[in-house]
Amino acid sequence: MGAPPPPTNDETVVVHPGKSPGDPTVITVNCPDQIGLGSALTGVIFDFGLSVIRGDLSTDGRWCFLVFWVLPRIGSSRPVRWSLIKKRLAAVCPSADTHLFSPVRNEPKPKKLFLLLVCSPDRSGLLHDMSQTLWELELNIHKVKVSTRPDGKAEDLFLVTDNRDMLPAKNRIANVCQCVKAVLVGPKAHCELREAGPEYGDLSCTTTSYLSPLVVNCLFKDERREAPLEEDSQSEDVWRVKATLDNMLSPAHTLVQIICKDRKGLLYDSLRTLKDFNLKVAYGRFSINDKGNGEIDIFVTQAGGRKLIDPEKQKALCSRLQKEIRSPFYLGVVMRGPDTELLVAAPIDSSGRGRPRVLYDVTLALKTLSICIFQVGIDTVYVNQHEFL
Repeated sequence: MGAPPPPTNDETVVVHPGKSPGDPTVITVNCPDQIGLGSALTGVIFDFGLSVIRGDLSTDGRWCFLVFWVLPRIGSSRPVRWSLIKKRLAAVCPSADTHLFSPVRNEPKPKKLFLLLVCSPDRSGLLHDMSQTLWELELNIHKVKVSTRPDGKAEDLFLVTDNRDMLPAKNRIANVCQCVKAVLVGPKAHCELREAGPEYGDLSCTTTSYLSPLVVNCLFKDERREAPLEEDSQSEDVWRVKATLDNMLSPAHTLVQIICKDRKGLLYDSLRTLKDFNLKVAYGRFSINDKGNGEIDIFVTQAGGRKLIDPEKQKALCSRLQKEIRSPFYLGVVMRGPDTELLVAAPIDSSGRGRPRVLYDVTLALKTLSICIFQVGIDTVYVNQHEFL
């Protein structure tokens, strides 16, 4: 895996395909720097079902250059849409013009919410296929309500936003409904897409709910469990996470070192946590060793370019990294009479982004197990001073 060639044009994102089958694709990003950029980029890569097997990040404080070596995940059967990946990655990068000429960064306006209503005969895997179709149509799902009527028909309600910013154009609505109907069952399948009314709120004033003590205990009962951290332990423990800080190696930065078993989303979860602590990455490197462990070295500073010296802040950061890497989401099962309720909670980062692929992965697992879903609810909840989706 050699280094990619230097950029030969002004493109923000460049994709270099592997030279041979099985070789990693190299993605380079060259753009203005900002806190949380690495988290946003690795989130997009994660969302496309790609695994980062190596990564390099560097910045001079104003401009940054990032390189990711990626491979499709094992078992992935769908072709990778590299042109769309490139578009999505470029969309989360700061504008060079804004960086050079605007003293204040203008936040994007909240997107309009649209209501997608679907009704068709129910079948196993319907929600999974719907979530995949909406993702391919570049529609973001914010809330879902799924129910099954006594006559066996599924009624699905999705609150979505359009990444293409084409809704409510008639041709865009027609295209969405046509693609959605292709995954539904029966000639009487119904699809309707319209702008959401004021009763559904908007993205600029998101409301959060609070879970009952029973549900909180079911989801987070293992949250306080500490995984062993000893390096010389002979027993393999996939939960072991080693997170340490070093202020001696660099005169201007704090080195964050993470070693743990590699898994999908590892680099994303690490960078997301650093972003939530408002830490700025100066340089970083990620690789996977011969034992299958992910090794991450990241040099960071606080606001104003200060090193992380406070012992309490150091302890809080290491503890949070271990927690977020060990438990990127939470699962619980509650029996409600004859029904089984599966509870899934994934954290929302400091910019309001939810964890990628949660709905996709959960519904894929249930579809693989031939478990039918007859009711679903997705909402933002507040637990222990943190937001979850």
